[in-house]
Amino acid sequence: MFIMTLMLSLTLIISMVVMLVSSLISKKVISDREKGSPFECGFDPKGSARLPFSLRFFLVTVIFLIFDVEITLLMPLAFILMLTNIYTWICSGLSFLLILLVGLYYEWSQGALEWSD
Repeated sequence: MFIMTLMLSLTLIISMVVMLVSSLISKKVISDREKGSPFECGFDPKGSARLPFSLRFFLVTVIFLIFDVEITLLMPLAFILMLTNIYTWICSGLSFLLILLVGLYYEWSQGALEWSD
């Protein structure tokens, strides 16, 4: 038990010394070149974070993500065709596609797919 306590305290002391030495010798620069450059998206990191953002673009993006995830849920239907009853396969596939089409029709009727006003 004594050896375990000794090893734990020695590990803690060594790690504290390494952190202290690294913080003392590190060069602290407030104006970093990487932090001052724009991100990949083109937003200026030093500017205002409350830039106006198109709500239409956000809605189209969310709709795309929803339908993209639903397409990945449809992919297993092709793989289980030979493993299940054809009637069950058709009913489950058509019901899922019907839900997708009803959702698409609802988004279309609400005008969420219209880009211009």
